[in-house]
This record gives sequence, C-alpha cells and structure tokens, in this order.
Amino acid sequence: MKTAKDIIKGLPLNMNDIARLTLEATEELGESAQGLTRLDMLHLLRRVIRAGVKAVKAEEHTVCFEEAAWASVAARAGRRATTLRDLRHFVRRMLRVEGVAARPLRAMSTQECRELLEYAFGGSNHSFNKARAILHSIFAHGQRQEWCGENPVSRIEPRRIQEKEIVPLSPQEVQRLEETAQLPEHREMRFSLHLLLYNGVRPQEVARLHERNIQPEQGRVIIAASGSKTGGGRVLPLRKKKKLQGVDLRIPRNWQNRWRALRRAAGFTHWQSDVCRHTFASYHAAYFRDLGALQLEMGHRSADLLRSRYLNLPQVSQAKVYWR
Repeated sequence: MKTAKDIIKGLPLNMNDIARLTLEATEELGESAQGLTRLDMLHLLRRVIRAGVKAVKAEEHTVCFEEAAWASVAARAGRRATTLRDLRHFVRRMLRVEGVAARPLRAMSTQECRELLEYAFGGSNHSFNKARAILHSIFAHGQRQEWCGENPVSRIEPRRIQEKEIVPLSPQEVQRLEETAQLPEHREMRFSLHLLLYNGVRPQEVARLHERNIQPEQGRVIIAASGSKTGGGRVLPLRKKKKLQGVDLRIPRNWQNRWRALRRAAGFTHWQSDVCRHTFASYHAAYFRDLGALQLEMGHRSADLLRSRYLNLPQVSQAKVYWR
C-alpha cells in the first residue's frame, strides 16, 4: 500500500502544504464540513476540488481580443452591408491600438477598454459612443462563448451628445426643391422628394425602398423593417396626392448621387443631414398638433425625442403654406 509520501511524490508540495490546504478548505466550507465522517469529508473535498478545477479552467478559457472582435462581426453576418462595413471599420481602428489585438479577452479591464476608446475615438463624442456600443457587443458575444466572465464596457458611461439645432426648410426653400424636381433631368426624383418632405422618410430608407412596398391603390407606403434605420417597420399614408399626379412612383437607381445633384441644382451649397425629415416633423407638429400620430409616423419609441428636438416650431402661418 502506498504511503502518503509515495502518493505526492513528484508534486512540488509536502505533507505540511497538503494539511494546510485541507484546513483552509474546511474552514471556508464552515458548517458544511462540521460533524462529518471521514468518508463524508473525503466526498465533500472531492466535490470542492472538482468544482475548483472547473472554475479555474473556465477562467483560463479565452481568446485574444482580435479573434473575439472578428467573431462578433461574423455573428452579425445577416445585417445590412452598410452596418457590416461600419462594424469592420471600427474594429480595424480598435486593432490598430498597440497591444490590443493580442490581449486575452478575459484579462481586459474596464480601465483598458476606456483607454482604448479614448485613444482611438476620443476626438468625437459620436464616434466614441458608437465605438463603445460595438466594444460592448464584442464582450457580450465573448460572454456567450464563455471567453470572458463579465462585460467591462458596461461600467463606461457614454459621452453626452450636444444636439445641434436643425433649422427646418422654409416654404420657399421647399418650393425651390420641388420646382427643380420638375426639370427634365431631375423628374425621376419627384416621388423621392415627396416622401422626404411629406412623410419624413429618411434618405437611406428612400434609397432602400422596394417597388412592392409602394402601394398607391391603398394610399400607402410601407417602410419595411429590413430597410429602416432602427429595424422597425412602419406604414405611411401617401399625402398630397394631387402633387403625385403624373409622377412615376418609383425610386431611381444611383439614388444618392441623384439626390445630391437635385440639391445642388436647387442652389443648396450646404445641407444638414436629415433636414427634410426635421422639416416634415416640425411643420406636422406646428399644424396638426398631434405628437402621438407624428411619433408613429416617425417610428420613434416615445414622444420624448419629438418634445426635445422640435420645440422651436415654425409659425402656424408657415405651416399652413407648407401643407396647403
């Protein structure tokens, strides 16, 4: 029969070490280890050892940040091409930070993640917040794969964004756009302009609009979830139908370039993003005074954003000109 010294032969431990570790284990177990027989104590200590080994292996199971980041992108392969392009762009910027690519995901701390975001994206609050969301998703994917135990990005606060005031287009500026869209070289953009101005559809949503979702016989346009910015679909009424008489209700190819050319031809040298959507919401709020209906058409989850962004409403007289 082997002695205790024979059993531990080859281990960098002696009998005192083993006795000390056994005592520590029983002390940590507290009442669970009190009053047990020798066999029950052995069974309990084996459970403790197995549980400890499993926990240690789990702690050591991880991948480097670069592998985790690209795995997170691959997991979203079904997203829109523009979304995937943004993801890859932000991941590449993160990986250019020295030492980050090879860092074990499980070992990365909140402070390291904060320094990564500050170094690569600190110059822009919008970029910082977007990068933070992407970094959070990388760790969330890592948690699902058991590559890390927690998400250190959760403790990083997003930066506060100071929204720039967007001044709605005046009725005269709207008229300039509509008159320009009557010119032969821009006539294909008339329906697109109508959706931008009188339904508040985002430019990207117009560009993605499928022919089957334009339903004039039912007086509506459907913004499908797959084509919307937020992933939520909505049904919009076709307003001011007289303006659409003789208009080809379709979205032309090469839409972004055609939209840019129409604005230039109308004399707009500076253009604020989503100003047509802001114009629609502002005049709708001023004229109809129904934030609930407007919220549904805009696709917002609540009316809070409308209240915060459209308080400086145009005059009712201007709104009447716009709608009538």
